[in-house]
Order: sequence, then structure tokens, then C-alpha cells
Amino acid sequence: MHFEEVDTGDYRIYAGAIERPRAFGYVAAVVVVRLRGTTPRQETFRDECLAGGYGWPTPAEALRFAVNAGRDFVMCGRKSVN
Repeated sequence: MHFEEVDTGDYRIYAGAIERPRAFGYVAAVVVVRLRGTTPRQETFRDECLAGGYGWPTPAEALRFAVNAGRDFVMCGRKSVN
């Protein structure tokens, strides 16, 4: 398992590259947490199987995709999934 954290504005993006069991490659996963604002820290977005579970050939590629998905959510989505 490989991880990366990135701060984007009021949000922290936690990206992960998880090795696929019994299959080739790494699955990209992301969690976005709001750090600042009127409410305490709050998870605002989570996807543990980005791109339908596509098997990225390297952890770096899976992490890049996950970070970009988190940034897309912060810039465009900003809707709570709860």
C-alpha cells in the first residue's frame, strides 16, 4: 500500500494505491477531508475503487490519478456524500 497527502485550500486529500489481490496492478483510492471552516474536520468525499477498479501499472500512476480525483472534487464537487 502506498499513500500520499496533499493540501488543497481548506481540504486535505489522502490518496492511496492499493495492490490488487490476485490481479495485476494497483487500485486508486481517495478520501477528502475538510480541515477548516465552520464545522470541525469532516470527511466530504471517499472513493475506494476509482476508475471502476482499473489496475494501474505502478503505484505512482494510481496515486497521481487519486490526487487528481480529489482535486477535481475540491474544485468542482464540494458536495457532502453523507
